[in-house]
Amino acid sequence: MGITFVEKSQGRKRPDAKIALVLAGGAISGGAFKIGGLIALNSLLTNRSVLDFDSYVGISAGAFLAAPLAAGIGPDELLRSIDGRSERISQFSPAQFYRPNYREFLQKPLAFGRDALGVLPALSLAALRVIGGNRSKMIHLARQFLQAPTWQNAEQLVTPFARDFSRHSGLESGLSYLPSGLFDNSGIETFIRENFERNGLPNHFRLLKLERGTDLYVGSTNLNTAEAVVFGHDEDCSVTISEAVQASTAIPGFYRPARINGNDYIDAGVRKTANISQAVKSGAQLIIAYNPFRPYVNYHADQLLNDQRSLSDLGIVSVINQAFRTLLHTRLMLGIEKLRLDQDFQGDVILLEPSEDDLEFFHINPLAFWRRAESALYGFVSVKEAVERHYPRIESILSRYGIRSDLERLRRSTDEIRRARYDGSAILDVLEAELHPRRPEGVRMTRPQLRVVGG
Repeated sequence: MGITFVEKSQGRKRPDAKIALVLAGGAISGGAFKIGGLIALNSLLTNRSVLDFDSYVGISAGAFLAAPLAAGIGPDELLRSIDGRSERISQFSPAQFYRPNYREFLQKPLAFGRDALGVLPALSLAALRVIGGNRSKMIHLARQFLQAPTWQNAEQLVTPFARDFSRHSGLESGLSYLPSGLFDNSGIETFIRENFERNGLPNHFRLLKLERGTDLYVGSTNLNTAEAVVFGHDEDCSVTISEAVQASTAIPGFYRPARINGNDYIDAGVRKTANISQAVKSGAQLIIAYNPFRPYVNYHADQLLNDQRSLSDLGIVSVINQAFRTLLHTRLMLGIEKLRLDQDFQGDVILLEPSEDDLEFFHINPLAFWRRAESALYGFVSVKEAVERHYPRIESILSRYGIRSDLERLRRSTDEIRRARYDGSAILDVLEAELHPRRPEGVRMTRPQLRVVGG
């Protein structure tokens, strides 16, 4: 549970093969979950880190992480930036994530007010045109309604006026006066751009390829064509890296579409769940993919929360959460099976996911900014437990590509994790202790003192 394998290399040694890291979406909690998981993965690998791969593919929250990783900024700095501890990355603030869509909240009501001023004249002109064009018919319909005021007769009388009014009034559809999203994700673009500048990194796909030698691919969806878009040095490179991340993270409804160079983009997850196919296209033979969202499986109707036994008992949010997770995960599994049957792909895939019975992470709202540290801890524990269960197979696959691993580096005290689970500062201390696993043999690492919360 928690790991899916595709093994097609047939045990062949490939020390020089291309390796890709693919990060799916997941909003705030899913992004933090992946940070914790990447720290666990870093702790497992002994002669490589997650900064030493050849290709990085990210969509939505995965793009938010893939961009700095491809640029050489590790999960340690991303973790420290959660609470402002990083010296390289500024703290991502709620004001950047929850930036209101001020422009449309002002423009849309003004547009409605402007168009509404013409309603009465337009109604009058519509009445004149309809009655003047077919006076006898309209008199007949009016008499018919007066004699039998039913809904059917009312509709027949009103429909000609409504059709003419809608054709000539200039008023748009009523729903078009609503904003296209509650928030504006331009703060995400600003965050990526400013931190790239702060670290002297090129905010351009081709320049990043020249400087770092790594491939970065960021997915999105073109709103008006409904087509998947991939930004990269050998794909569409008409936008900056920070703009591509903005385009990839524009969650429909939550964020307004990201308008860049005259095109409107929405979240990449609309078309793709992880975009493993892009990693295959880039020539990767070993693909490590990470998807934080999968549906919760309530096999035996065990007690969930407050004596509830079905997800429907937990309310509409849990139902919608389960529905979207099911949609995304089903699509991902179809892609995995398609790759398994693809005769041209002769590599290996390790897909990391939460356990299907991870109820605690399931209940974390994907947009809950204040639960990032907790989500990061769940990500670390999830990868640790999954790797422990499947370590012989993982070790075998990694060794084919010249990657050495050590499970003992990853193991840690479960009691310590439990003590930290509800305390954000303690959680970050626990995870930060794992950022320096490569120490000389026999040297004991001092654990940080943790505050015991909740007994």
